[in-house]
Amino acid sequence: GWAARLLWPLSRLYAWGWRRRQHQAAQAPTPPLPVPVLVIGNVIAGGAGKTPTCIAVVQHFQNLGVRVGVLSRGYGRQASAPPCLLINAQTPAEHAGDEPLLIHHHTGAPVVVCAQRLQGARHLLQLHPSTQLLVCDDGLQHLALPRDGEICVMDERGIGNGWLLPAGPLREPWPRRSTLLLQIASTHTGTAQTDASSPTHTAP
Repeated sequence: GWAARLLWPLSRLYAWGWRRRQHQAAQAPTPPLPVPVLVIGNVIAGGAGKTPTCIAVVQHFQNLGVRVGVLSRGYGRQASAPPCLLINAQTPAEHAGDEPLLIHHHTGAPVVVCAQRLQGARHLLQLHPSTQLLVCDDGLQHLALPRDGEICVMDERGIGNGWLLPAGPLREPWPRRSTLLLQIASTHTGTAQTDASSPTHTAP
């Protein structure tokens, strides 16, 4: 549409900033954490099913006997909330954010909300040193956080018009390398189905 075309020059500026961030991260890589890190996120603005996927992944590993901790940005938190917080059932939503509380409610796993995921990971491991796996709810574009695997979640919108913000929905250039691409779509019955058989799967 015409609006996207008008915004296209700004998307080129966004692309330049993204490449600069990647270069800086490559020049000063963060040492790996003492436990594996699995990041679940998406490449488009808005929700695409990340949090339900995170809950399912955490429950899967818990069923295998793995002690899982969860990291989250905690979008929607008040500015007065502690910058790095281990939440519990009594933590108010304005301090934790709705999605971290939902994850904690469904899994019982320790959940830390922190804008700086790496700081949050260290905080969680300090409070729960027996943690064996960290799952990050949203964070594909948080380059400071080292990771051992990624699940990129998409819904029926796919990559939209294929352009970067603000001319399109993409947070970063596509295609990208991910451990797994998970596409979530709605069937004609109104239920959700997943497709993990896409030929675009690549292993890092």
